[in-house]
Amino acid sequence: MSNLIAYALKGLNRCWMPEYERYSHRYKFHPQQPGNESVFESDVFYTFNVLLGLSKVPTTFEGRPDGLRAIYESCCGAAGDPRLSTYAYGMALWTGAALGFSPPLQLVDHVTTLLSSSSVLDTMTAQDVGMLVSGTTAMSVKEGGRWRGFADMLVARLPRHYYNSRHQLFYNQPSGFRRNFSSFASQVYSMLALYEYGEAFGADWAIQLANEASRRVISLQGPLGEWAWFYYIPGGQIVDFYEVYSVHQHGMAPAFLHHAVNHGVVGAREALKRGFNWLFSHNQMNISMLRPMENMFYRSQVRRGELKTSWPRGLRSLINATLGRSDAVTHQHGLVLREECRSYELGWILWSFGGRTDYTDLTERSEFSL
Repeated sequence: MSNLIAYALKGLNRCWMPEYERYSHRYKFHPQQPGNESVFESDVFYTFNVLLGLSKVPTTFEGRPDGLRAIYESCCGAAGDPRLSTYAYGMALWTGAALGFSPPLQLVDHVTTLLSSSSVLDTMTAQDVGMLVSGTTAMSVKEGGRWRGFADMLVARLPRHYYNSRHQLFYNQPSGFRRNFSSFASQVYSMLALYEYGEAFGADWAIQLANEASRRVISLQGPLGEWAWFYYIPGGQIVDFYEVYSVHQHGMAPAFLHHAVNHGVVGAREALKRGFNWLFSHNQMNISMLRPMENMFYRSQVRRGELKTSWPRGLRSLINATLGRSDAVTHQHGLVLREECRSYELGWILWSFGGRTDYTDLTERSEFSL
């Protein structure tokens, strides 16, 4: 087990909430009141995400796959709760397939209902579609049947309704004003979906599209390896670099970049390493993002004065989009740390680096064993 994986697993132990049998929405580093905070819908989704990561390190759960199954089925029991996001169902399917578990009938019925409704499909975000493609693709490989039809239908929507071929970036949603302003997460989950589907079924078109988008996103990486948060898709520009999130640097970007490396995208490996090393003082704050006492990471670097409000980000994005202007990571007058860590962040580390031995210069860094 690498130093990085051991570090993340220790951090996850702190995020475990035995009273709920789930991983927490967040672990706060507040000196007076440190510890876990529970938010139902996040707890469920993040627990799926952690279990997905644990599928890459199956020997670490004390040899008790029955324990994993019980946690998984408990989370699946939340299916149909209106607080859950649509993309949580994609993660539920993906996780079940990765662990070798068949999802309970309650969850299968709810997903079938969702994917049979044109009104639901027409309002899905790129994150919804991306995760559902990954989930139905994984279940297609495991069980076949209806899942392949759902995967084919969903993946066809990405180039048709979400992809801007001129700028090689993904819209947030099929229609509406918010469509044009898209996050880094929308790019990642869309590319991951195309890679997962393309590799599972030999769909070269999907891999080529993912490669094209990967090259574009890599070209927009910041000078110190930062992954920008907010894009204006019609202009193909970054309209707000912040927040810069640790999870993007160590978990989510590597998840799609591993595929990009395997498919020959020039610069993908270097972009992955540059982004990862941002965690170790190679950033605008010149500070390590690690929290060794908790085996966690600071969640993000955010503009001073914007920890508790998002309206400046929205206004800044609108102005930059209107003026056709790109934001830069240096366009800020001071940064602060968001002093928390979320369990899914550590889950993405397990997924992206669990069992890998090809990035030892990253995964065996001494900082993870202190």
